[in-house]
Amino acid sequence: MTAAVLYGKEQLQIETVDVPPIGPGDVLVRVRAALTCGTDVKVFRRGYHARMITPPALFGHELAGDIVALGENVTDFKIGQRVMAANSAPCGECYYCRRDQENLCSDLLFNNGAYAEYIRIPERIVRKNLHLLPDHVGYQDAALAEPLACVLRGLEESNLRPGDTIAVIGMGPIGMMFVRLAKSVYGARVIAIGRRQPQLDRAARMGADELIVNTEGTDVVGAVKRMTEGRGADVVIEAVGLPELWELATRLLRRGGVVNFFGGCATGTEVHLDTHLLHYSELTCKASFHHTPALIRKALDSIGRRYITAKDFVNGVEPLTNLLEVMQHLMSHNGHLKTAIIP
Repeated sequence: MTAAVLYGKEQLQIETVDVPPIGPGDVLVRVRAALTCGTDVKVFRRGYHARMITPPALFGHELAGDIVALGENVTDFKIGQRVMAANSAPCGECYYCRRDQENLCSDLLFNNGAYAEYIRIPERIVRKNLHLLPDHVGYQDAALAEPLACVLRGLEESNLRPGDTIAVIGMGPIGMMFVRLAKSVYGARVIAIGRRQPQLDRAARMGADELIVNTEGTDVVGAVKRMTEGRGADVVIEAVGLPELWELATRLLRRGGVVNFFGGCATGTEVHLDTHLLHYSELTCKASFHHTPALIRKALDSIGRRYITAKDFVNGVEPLTNLLEVMQHLMSHNGHLKTAIIP
């Protein structure tokens, strides 16, 4: 089969490799759509991911496709079924799993290789995180379930309530998902903060009520305060992963507010926060990582209800052979949303 192989920092090759063999509990899926992701771009730029991928390795993790082969012990699925496979599954037995923190599982099994004609879905994911698609849900729509599940966790962890004001920093695909869900599902008032007007115009179409262009010299804190009668936002989401924006996020909150540092900074990054502000304003600082099987199911339900659709988040379609050029483009065009890679 044809597949993308990551060898290191910005070293990606499209090669002919063996179709992965499957074990008794595994499933082989023909990939119909694989979506680019900000994490994939970071992995491409850095050449690795400490938790998920060590090169040389097959690459990509947001996918949907068709089952083409089943292990002899698989009884819940059939050849020909349309499915979405999450990129991980928890063990269900460790300290964290027993405390309903499956995203922090000590033995969290990751699966990569979506940028390929076929992908092996290992037994644990087959049992816990492989899902049939309703007839009205397309492959590109379904492939959005993985990042959407991460966003749902971020909103749940932030205790967002109807009528709250939420400020979202960063208008990439993840930030846009926060805007859409905060408005359509939670009924919140949304302030979108981004660097470029076209991004903010898109956020307005997603449901954002207020827009702030965060360019050099912009008083973002003052702008948010003016939009909230001087209080600040109830919840702030940092969806970029830059230390200066983590610091900014805390200054946008009202007293008693919640900040979610959703955007992961590079390994070794340090952030300096105002302890006086944190303490005397009783701020809650949280960070959300990854997803759980329950949230994948909830994400697919949201997609089935058309709260989220591919037409809002996928603004390019390319063959697998063009993946290197796509990654290079995404590195320099962070306002771009997602590209659907069609093997």
